[in-house]
Amino acid sequence: MNLNELKPNVGSTHRVKRLGRGDSSGHGGTSTKGHKGQKSRSGGYHKRGFEGGQMPLQRRIPKRGFTNIFKREFAVVNVGQLNLLDKGTTVTPELLIEKGLLKKMCDGGLKILGGGTIDRSLTITGARVTEAARKKIEAVGGTIA
Repeated sequence: MNLNELKPNVGSTHRVKRLGRGDSSGHGGTSTKGHKGQKSRSGGYHKRGFEGGQMPLQRRIPKRGFTNIFKREFAVVNVGQLNLLDKGTTVTPELLIEKGLLKKMCDGGLKILGGGTIDRSLTITGARVTEAARKKIEAVGGTIA
């Protein structure tokens, strides 16, 4: 089979409506667009959101708030999730990504939260730690560098 031998399945296509080819075609004259008016012209239709001259919805609703361009997102991990690591491990953001505890690093860095319990001593480096998480990690003999 060659490219020049390809054909659509029988019955899967229909004839194209040929517009503006004389009155005998059934689609001559106005080319099925009716008579005159904005919608019959080329390029003639109102813009998106236009409501016939009424004040559009997106202009009637008040604007609220703002976007803080200095906001920093943190990649977060709970203390309970660190139980998946071996005892005495040095926890770094790269290690957590490698082990699948984090998908990716965010611009604010890593933050360890106090959710869950931990039963092994670990060394935490390169991360922010909440006060609750710090107490739990240090209670089992872990350190935060």
